[in-house]
Amino acid sequence: MAAKDELGRHGEQIAADFLQARGWEVLARNWRCREGEIDIVARDGRALVVVEVKTRSGRTHGTALEAVNPLKVLRLRLLAGRWLAGQSERFDAVRVDVVALERFGRAYAIQHERGVS
Repeated sequence: MAAKDELGRHGEQIAADFLQARGWEVLARNWRCREGEIDIVARDGRALVVVEVKTRSGRTHGTALEAVNPLKVLRLRLLAGRWLAGQSERFDAVRVDVVALERFGRAYAIQHERGVS
């Protein structure tokens, strides 16, 4: 497995644990459809949250948060609609969050941006 893939998987696990520790329910991980993939689908109270996880081991390609541009957010909103279409449960709100992780040695800095646009 490529080191980049392993870093990404590890980052997604850290992000899922981080959200669950805050009382969120993870509904799906790595959900895929024809249009793309959602890293984490979660419930925060009565809100459905589509979470993009970005993990970086350095800043040579910018910060993890900078990697989520307006086009990516638009695609995540489309994917949220696709995911919701297959569900019977309804939510009061839908939002897109980003969990950005940056590795420094063995430690990770975590930044959670709620409701990115």
